[in-house]
Amino acid sequence: MKPASVVHLAQRVALAIGSALLLATAWAAPPPQPKYPDYPGEIPTHFQPATGSFDYTRRIVQIPMRDGVKLNTVIIVPRCANHSGILLTRTPYNADAMTSKNASGHLGPMLEGYDNVTHIILADCYIRVVQDIRGKYGSQGGYVMNRPLAHGTLNPTPVDDATDAYDTIEWLARNVPKSNGKVCILGISYDGFEPLMALVNPAPALKCSVPMNPMVDGWMGDDWFHNGAFREQNIPYVYEQEASRDNKFKWWSDYYDDYDLYMNAGSAGAVADRHGMQSLGFWKKLVAHPAYDAFWQSQAMDKILAKQPLKVPTLVVGGLWDQEDIYGALAVYRAMEPKDTGNDMVYLALGPWYHGQEIADGTHLGAIRFPTDTAKEFRENVLRPFLAHYLKDNAPPLDIAPVTAYVTGADHWEQLKKWPAGCASGCTIEPTPLYLEAQSKLGFAAPAAGGTGYDQYVSDPAHPVPYRQRPILAIGEVSPRSTWHEWLVDNQSFASGRPDVLTYETDVLTKPVKISGRPLVHLVASTSGTDSDWVVKLIDVYPDQVADDEEMGGYQLAIAMDIFRGRYRTSLSQPAPLQANAPLKYEFALPAANHVFLPGHRIMVQVQSSWFPLYDRNPQKFVPNIFRARPGDYIEATQKVFHTPGQESYVTLPLVK
Repeated sequence: MKPASVVHLAQRVALAIGSALLLATAWAAPPPQPKYPDYPGEIPTHFQPATGSFDYTRRIVQIPMRDGVKLNTVIIVPRCANHSGILLTRTPYNADAMTSKNASGHLGPMLEGYDNVTHIILADCYIRVVQDIRGKYGSQGGYVMNRPLAHGTLNPTPVDDATDAYDTIEWLARNVPKSNGKVCILGISYDGFEPLMALVNPAPALKCSVPMNPMVDGWMGDDWFHNGAFREQNIPYVYEQEASRDNKFKWWSDYYDDYDLYMNAGSAGAVADRHGMQSLGFWKKLVAHPAYDAFWQSQAMDKILAKQPLKVPTLVVGGLWDQEDIYGALAVYRAMEPKDTGNDMVYLALGPWYHGQEIADGTHLGAIRFPTDTAKEFRENVLRPFLAHYLKDNAPPLDIAPVTAYVTGADHWEQLKKWPAGCASGCTIEPTPLYLEAQSKLGFAAPAAGGTGYDQYVSDPAHPVPYRQRPILAIGEVSPRSTWHEWLVDNQSFASGRPDVLTYETDVLTKPVKISGRPLVHLVASTSGTDSDWVVKLIDVYPDQVADDEEMGGYQLAIAMDIFRGRYRTSLSQPAPLQANAPLKYEFALPAANHVFLPGHRIMVQVQSSWFPLYDRNPQKFVPNIFRARPGDYIEATQKVFHTPGQESYVTLPLVK
């Protein structure tokens, strides 16, 4: 290197070092003084709202569980409380929001809109407690959908919803001022599952339990499957419930009509993949357990409670048109009632309601009108005296029937000793076949020889039968105008005219026909494929014209309907392909009914092979896992329903005589 270049390099290095020193000095220098005096903010460091005029106190506490996890709990004590009982709800749906719907110093408006027993709380001055379950919203720990019982293969830990309920109830009994230490747990749906779990090794302070529309068996007939067919319109629920602790990730859709959303995606698995659900724990469990294996059987609450001794009086509440958990309430009742030898521990209320309508307006459901507010009658005449008897000091006598059931069609309540009983006294229930006949007829006489012997249709997965009139709006917040809660009472005439739906109908009835209990399907059918779904609907057809309500003219009101996935015909836990083109027997129960088909009406039965997009499409070709069915797996199939001697298809009605 030349000497001049060396000098120039040294100069450049010195300049760089000097610049760095100046920069370091600038950074080290004190900040410039403000040009103007400080202008203080207006928000105080601490603020205490003035609530002395409120007619209640509300506080949030963290209740410790036996493993050290703390659960976020809202405790509301009315000013009138004095030796008051405690009403507890455990929820995954945000305890804080549920107990502060409206800003008010009065308890009623503050709870109105979320709380399910506000009027009873006000009238009888109960202390209200709502708690976030483990892993949701303000509670610590990990969330598991319907967490299985502790110390088992599915949950090796020492904690579950039963132990969390126990620890919570005992803490409340000891630590809530103005209480008498008596606790009742109640809730709807998932919140109704929690009162069932609390019955497993119950806490001493638990004096009663009120499971309403509870989640009981997610495979047999509640939220996730019905007889093996997957309820794909519940995918958004899994998405929102499991993607975050506080449900901040909301389901999204690019379609106005849900039929298009699920149809264009293909399988249920493809719908979930498009929404990035591959990492969600419960979704992975659903995909891994499409059959009724030990995963589902060991979690079924009716099976669990059938093995538990009766220690806590329980009021089970169900809806005859529960669009979400129509199976659970009566399954639990059937499991518990046989152990109630004194007929004073297990109570049932069965109303003409959608999911949770017992705490809402009960004057109507969709187009169906009732002469009274059936929900209010239940709350005043059944729920309120039940709570008072078990929660109040010097408890008043309990004067309610073991079973309070509404008779739809005839529109009145029955007080019964057990369910089903048909009537209070002097009647019997006789299982009576109602036969599918030639020429779309339906009757109580067995079919005679002759005629075609079967009816047929083509089931095309490319054009599945919708479960309600399109457009089918999304459930929940995605479509606030959705009438999801009404779909079970939709007019079924939209389906009865389709070529891929078989319709059978009686003559006009000349006398009332009453049923109480579960209708049983006995279907003899064949398919040209190797798998198939069968949907059977029992329907009350109104007269062609109804004088006082013209919109009900010819209305086809579903009384009981359900779906069965053919691959489980011989075993619910071991799916197998169907023999193509062979008449095979399918037997399954429809949801319970307590209904009178009135004179002038007709009875109808519809049979079809898809119910979309409520349930995922069956490819109609046997594949190992329908969640992962590919587009090429979906094939047309010719379906035949038989009605000849020896191959009769019928619905056994629980006929009241």
